[in-house]
Amino acid sequence: MATIIAPSILSADFANLAADVKKVSDAGAEYLHLDIMDGSFVPEITIGAPVVKSLRKISDIVFDVHLMVEHPETQIKSFADAGANIITFHAEATKHANRLIQQIHELGCKAGVAINPGTSLSAIEELVEFADMALIMTVNPGYAGQKFIDSMCGKIHMLYHMIQEMEVECDIQVDGGINPETSVDVREAGANILVAGSAIFGSADIAQAIKDIRGTEIQHHHHHED
Repeated sequence: MATIIAPSILSADFANLAADVKKVSDAGAEYLHLDIMDGSFVPEITIGAPVVKSLRKISDIVFDVHLMVEHPETQIKSFADAGANIITFHAEATKHANRLIQQIHELGCKAGVAINPGTSLSAIEELVEFADMALIMTVNPGYAGQKFIDSMCGKIHMLYHMIQEMEVECDIQVDGGINPETSVDVREAGANILVAGSAIFGSADIAQAIKDIRGTEIQHHHHHED
């Protein structure tokens, strides 16, 4: 499965968002990861639907909207209307995750479900067959530039096997501390959509940074027990 790169807007220059979106899009990124923070689910506040809507006018890249917010069910429609292609909410933030996935699909978007480093995979086990994407946070969400939590690779690998065994289609996204080095480990563990912020926007050569994070194709061997 080809690796998809999703530069995180959190590390972009907020005074020049349009230029930065164009920059990563031209440099070969497939997705743009839009970090939506409400100051409650996570400490910081970033941007809301109006900014997403403005950016939609200047770019046709896939908008991968990551809602790090309490009560995501109140936000789905405005982000779908703003031009989101994928809407990801946190399993920790809602009591009715399955219904939320249905609502996202009804609005014509792909649905993702995210879990923090301290949340067990069991929180999304019942959801992967309905969701289009599962997001494993490899840092505690809230700030750009944090260090990758190594023990998350085992969690990604377990999720990969869970999805294989269920024989369902569900992308695995990782977000937090992803750079050319950590990228190798998460791709080997089974992740195919990589969010990277500082490693891309902090690079002198953005196209090269994206290539380095994408890395080489990794072959996954599936073992099916009879």
